[in-house]
Amino acid sequence: MTYQSTNPFNGVAVESFNDMTDKELDSAIATAAACFETWRRKSYAERAVIIAKASALMHSKADSLAKTMTLEMGKRIGEARGEVEFSSRILAYYAKNAERFLAPVKLNPTVGEAHMESSPIGVIFGVEPWNFPYYQLARIAGPHLMAGNVLVVKHAGIVPQCAIAFEKLLIEAGAPIGLYTNLLISHEQADKVVDDPRVKGVCLTGSVAAGQSVAARAGRNLKISSMELGGSDAFIVLEDADLDRTIPWAVWGRMYNTGQTCCAAKRFIVVEALADKFLARFKAAFEALKAGDPMDEKTTLGPLSSEAALLQLLGQVKLAVDKGAKLVTGGKRIDRSGSYMEPTILTDIKPGNPAFRDEFFGPVAMFFRVKDEDEAIALANDSDFGLGGSVWCKDIARGKRVASRVETGMMFINNIDWSDAELPFGGIKNSGYGRELGDMGIQEFVNKKLVRVASMHAPA
Repeated sequence: MTYQSTNPFNGVAVESFNDMTDKELDSAIATAAACFETWRRKSYAERAVIIAKASALMHSKADSLAKTMTLEMGKRIGEARGEVEFSSRILAYYAKNAERFLAPVKLNPTVGEAHMESSPIGVIFGVEPWNFPYYQLARIAGPHLMAGNVLVVKHAGIVPQCAIAFEKLLIEAGAPIGLYTNLLISHEQADKVVDDPRVKGVCLTGSVAAGQSVAARAGRNLKISSMELGGSDAFIVLEDADLDRTIPWAVWGRMYNTGQTCCAAKRFIVVEALADKFLARFKAAFEALKAGDPMDEKTTLGPLSSEAALLQLLGQVKLAVDKGAKLVTGGKRIDRSGSYMEPTILTDIKPGNPAFRDEFFGPVAMFFRVKDEDEAIALANDSDFGLGGSVWCKDIARGKRVASRVETGMMFINNIDWSDAELPFGGIKNSGYGRELGDMGIQEFVNKKLVRVASMHAPA
């Protein structure tokens, strides 16, 4: 069964859901395509009424939505509540700003006049992951619905109740049937959706393998796509960093959402002058985290999202150690019910070790010591990924120079505040292509049409 809700805190199966039949799927796409013909003609103000109402509903239902998330994928309740509130702000942001972002842009040709105008393209297919069950949906729903498109969405198999709850929010907000449709479908059926001529674009957040598969299929169908994939972000600590400020960010950057974040800090690259001090304090902070019920506000370490995720991570750590990495702390399953893993730090990871190239999607940090700034940048860039990264130093001008030299889609100086509704989010290399959020996020699935007016004689 594709959709199974299981509580990772105790391993108890909560509820399962049947996949849609092929006939039901075809009907859902037909309904979405019909809805687009009406929705595309709505004014921005008319669209905004519904999207803003959905935002308000998310805010008012934050506690219940957060509990559903914690129940399904184990996010600590405070983090879950924060995610719901952020999702609400994203919807409100696009309800307010979409018309401004997509306003015609005047051009200046040598003869006559011209402008670029933006128009929606149709049904967009979203494939979204479990690690941020509402945020991933809000950051495609806000921009693409306000742009005049409609969405059909396949969410992850372990968060079906979150997927259903988000669709219900939009319907309660007054969305016409077909504007946003949750698809409980298999991977094979998802291929059919990409192939369907009524579907005009595809956006995915997920693994590199999933991105390669879906992007290739979209390409064969000549459909526009955006891919937000994995990451192995560098956390560069230079010799003038303030460790009192840096260490708390390092712990948060690796352990937020139990480390299950694509843009989490994963490779800690520290210059020799601070390496021993940093590692000692980092290790102590990791070991102070205590596993507990994610519904309890006082819990500092939640479970991984599923038993499968835990087993995969344990296997990756074992392989890394077998290939020469050293275990500073952690590395084992916690002896209690649920899918819990000890916060883990690995060192001495050489380029031939699979861990050097892999992404650890959970509470595992890789620590590297380097001679100087240039060596730190070279190591940061020696990665197949290019999502985000950060640099820590008191000299801000130096931090900006380092940020410019690191090959990623995003860099942060003395913070890792990854996402604001106003800031574009996305990466390069194996981290994918395209941008979400900000003014760039709404531009991904619109037709940029040139309109030129000129009184000219045809060439002889």
